[in-house]
Amino acid sequence: MGALSHLRVLDLSRVLAGPWASQILADLGAEVIKIEKPDAGDDTRAWGPPWVAAPEWGHQDRQSAYFAGANRNKQSVAIDLSHPQGQAMVRALAAQCDVVIENFKVGGLQQYGLDYETLRQVNPRIVYCSITGFGQTGPYSHRPGYDFLVQGMGGLMSITGRPDGEPGEGPLKVGVALTDIMTGLYATVGILAALSHRETSGSGQYVDAALLDVQIACLANQAMNFLASGAQPPRLGNGHPNIVPYQDFATADGHIIITVGNEGQFARLCAVLGQPAWCEDPRFASNSARIAHRSELIPMIQAVLGTRSTQDWLGRLEASDVPCGPINTLSDVFADPHVIARGMKVELTNADGSRVPVVASPIRLSDTPVEYRSAPPALGANTASVLKDLLAIDEAQIRRLAQEGIVRI
Repeated sequence: MGALSHLRVLDLSRVLAGPWASQILADLGAEVIKIEKPDAGDDTRAWGPPWVAAPEWGHQDRQSAYFAGANRNKQSVAIDLSHPQGQAMVRALAAQCDVVIENFKVGGLQQYGLDYETLRQVNPRIVYCSITGFGQTGPYSHRPGYDFLVQGMGGLMSITGRPDGEPGEGPLKVGVALTDIMTGLYATVGILAALSHRETSGSGQYVDAALLDVQIACLANQAMNFLASGAQPPRLGNGHPNIVPYQDFATADGHIIITVGNEGQFARLCAVLGQPAWCEDPRFASNSARIAHRSELIPMIQAVLGTRSTQDWLGRLEASDVPCGPINTLSDVFADPHVIARGMKVELTNADGSRVPVVASPIRLSDTPVEYRSAPPALGANTASVLKDLLAIDEAQIRRLAQEGIVRI
């Protein structure tokens, strides 16, 4: 039994931030009912190639790798929310759920009678989480929000990329939809906090999660650097604003990352590089001094590291307890013996017996471990069973609803 196996979640979200939150809850044991459009389902089902399932392979629908990354352990129930009967069925499901997650535009579900104020009347214990680009209040609240857009508006891109004056200069986004992912994580924390409060109060509550809020919060030390100094943090490429040396360096055949976090590590780095005198040099004797003289120290380190191969330096630095590592491709990552030992790749079985590889959850619980119960579902795969088991709708009526296009089975 998972830690959250006593909970049922109604997931009205699509794309990434919402589905990421509901997948975390599902991994921890919650029953997650994902409501999808009967004609196409979650938008990301079509966001391929690559595919993990496709009609030409004998599957009912296309299923992209993108969709598979955020929708395991869920039941797919395909209901048309624009139809009054569809709305009534979803309200009836919400009455039997602990959590609702949605990422419609602000006020978008009110027309269907699926907004928080309506659902709390039928289920006062409901924890209702809305995920939007800019939140439920403020002058931007009605704007659509997307990860890339918010990475720019929220300041992340201003501190990401090569410095001015270097080849390839300019702001860059992060290589994954990090703002969506972090919003999903913060939404999950908010949901769990609301559920904990419900244990003592008996009442649910509303969780307002916004991509822009999360992006600003996740600026972390960079935001504090700005608030403390009033100065815009510069783009430093792979360098660190508060620690030197803490970046990548070119070797004779590739690259290596060195992350020196204290004076002892810097002294050991200098010894491995054959330059123990650097530790005594006033320009480099402390981290503050190294930050002030970054432009002098980094080329000196680079000149030495360029004389040997990456593997040679990794061996020498690791033997001296200097934090370092390679820059791995994804092929390298999933072939790494430590990653294999930690079980970070999992294969799930589709209903037709085919296998779907997914990335494992990083959450490790000793008594209630993460469960991998089911592969990402085909569109409408669980419509009939959920309507029958939770709403007591008989098979003949379910078939009629399917014929009328209100549901998909």
